Amino acid sequence: MKKNVFRIITIFILIVIYIYVCNIETIPDNIVIFEGENIKLKTILGLNIEGTDQYKTALTSVSFGNSIDTNKVNVNLFGNINVKTVNVDIIPTTTVVPIGQAIGIKLYTKGVLVVGMSEIENEKKEKIKPYINSGIDEGDSIIAVNNNEVSNTNELIAEINRSEGEKVDITYLKNNKIEKTTITPEKSKNEYKLGLWVRDATAGVGTLTFYEPSTNMFMALGHGISDIDTGNIVNISNGELVTANILSIVKGQKDKPGEIRGSIINGKNIGRIYKNTNFGIYGLLTTKGEIKYLNYSELQVAPRNQIKEEEASILCEVDNEGVKEYKIQIEKIHLNNNENNKSMLIKVTDERLIEKTGGIIQGMSGAPIIQNGKFIGAITNVLVKDPTQGYAVFGDILIKQMREV
Repeated sequence: MKKNVFRIITIFILIVIYIYVCNIETIPDNIVIFEGENIKLKTILGLNIEGTDQYKTALTSVSFGNSIDTNKVNVNLFGNINVKTVNVDIIPTTTVVPIGQAIGIKLYTKGVLVVGMSEIENEKKEKIKPYINSGIDEGDSIIAVNNNEVSNTNELIAEINRSEGEKVDITYLKNNKIEKTTITPEKSKNEYKLGLWVRDATAGVGTLTFYEPSTNMFMALGHGISDIDTGNIVNISNGELVTANILSIVKGQKDKPGEIRGSIINGKNIGRIYKNTNFGIYGLLTTKGEIKYLNYSELQVAPRNQIKEEEASILCEVDNEGVKEYKIQIEKIHLNNNENNKSMLIKVTDERLIEKTGGIIQGMSGAPIIQNGKFIGAITNVLVKDPTQGYAVFGDILIKQMREV
């Protein structure tokens, strides 16, 4: 009898420990809140946030301006045992103007992007790979040759030809870290070459999400621009935001994503791009004369805990008749997600948009989402199996990215 009681108690204790461990694991390592917002973490009996009351008071009494303030709070067990430290990014209360306009994007790489490699046939008809053992791979960016900066392919070609076949010092970026190596160019058809295929610019069409009236900073896309050959996020030096003309729509179908086909030829420059991130591109509007507004002026950016699994709307432009508002449903919210741009599962419910596009299509990424009179996020991805469904990113993440230098 005593043995059975002991076993039951042991099993009970193990279950309790398991429940506490699971609860602790569900507490995120990083959270994002707006100034004055309470920290809300789901915990069970015995777990508490150290100094919460004083911390909340500090949030309401300090003005952060346009910066992000980062703090740490401790999760304690029974007031004594520190079981986890949570990083808290505090964002000042922000208002933005949601747009939804189709725009063109031109990006210029930092240095020149290596997108491929090939053999060189030299004057002796030998097949040579000058880059072998240099450490340079596809996706890296060459930023200098013999300590002379290169910002485009023409400058790189000029520097390599200037070497006349002598070994050159190459400075390049790999995973955002500066590396150095040497390569001896080979002469082929009266030019000296490294055997590297490079690119210095990329362009495309997407959706302008919002701009902040107090700073004129803008955000677009909801995801970063990756190089088509390497798949890596393009490391940019600068870029241009230009007007676009929609040429046609390819409707989305199951297993066949649709797209907006547009042209940026003769597009008017409306802004400067300074950052390409996993959550979108950011820059500064230089003119608002070409911006297509709908019915919204400034809207407050909603904290994620105010977002509801209910109806919302998006703003987007899928023809040349201007931006329109369409209904969607917020189906699932991942409150703890700060790692990627799949914060919410959404579904297009507006038959007008489904008739035109089949649902979410390429080029609509960045379409702003509005719920209960507040900006809550932007469309980022479509589900290939069902083009009426897709993902969206929280607005607070987008503001955090905009604030970060």
